[in-house]
Amino acid sequence: MATAKDVERDLRAASKKEKIPALQRFFKTGKGEYGENDIFIGVNLPSQRVVARKYFDKLTLSEIKKLLSSPVHEHRLTALIMLNRKYKRSNDADKKNIFDFYLKHRKFINNWDLVDSSAPYILGRYLHDKPRGILTKLVRSKNLWDKRIAIVTTWAFIREKQYADALRLSKMLLKDKHDLIHKASGWMLKEISKRDSKPVEKFLDKYASVMPRTMLRYSIEKLPSDKRSYYLRKKIK
Repeated sequence: MATAKDVERDLRAASKKEKIPALQRFFKTGKGEYGENDIFIGVNLPSQRVVARKYFDKLTLSEIKKLLSSPVHEHRLTALIMLNRKYKRSNDADKKNIFDFYLKHRKFINNWDLVDSSAPYILGRYLHDKPRGILTKLVRSKNLWDKRIAIVTTWAFIREKQYADALRLSKMLLKDKHDLIHKASGWMLKEISKRDSKPVEKFLDKYASVMPRTMLRYSIEKLPSDKRSYYLRKKIK
């Protein structure tokens, strides 16, 4: 079996130091920013996917944990890409183990790309036919990333034309203060509107005037121009 060290070696070989400053800026690693002190080694996403494909079925969860708990961002993201692939190919018992593993170690899933590339594909897939109370617990957390995990997980349900959880959690997040939550909630509402605009318009009729502006703008992006103007005017009022 391979180890975390093998993955780290291959990622290091694919790294480009000149990419590091741009990644640090993009993922807000400065003092007081949401990604403060995150470490990058300069590996692009396609290269990480290549490494993940090579090793996902050769690493145990304990070895993946070593990557997921690394201070290096690309180690954590590659670990999650491997976890996604491992989940997709697992039996029911192993899927439950991966679901539990994900929740237990979610403190390491601490940037928006880490959340968005994993929550719908692990939590969302697992919960598609199960009670979803864990999402309510996560959305009530004081932790930014717990809340983002909760709302972005609903993307998996939206793709199955199940909208209730996304609408419910978006309502719970109306008063959240963080722009990354506004973007995530608005994104989920937009994804619903691409499939059926009626539930989103009903939501907007109630809450457009009190929604954070970023959340509103994301949510109306796919609506007809007259509808977009109408809901923006409600916000202005």
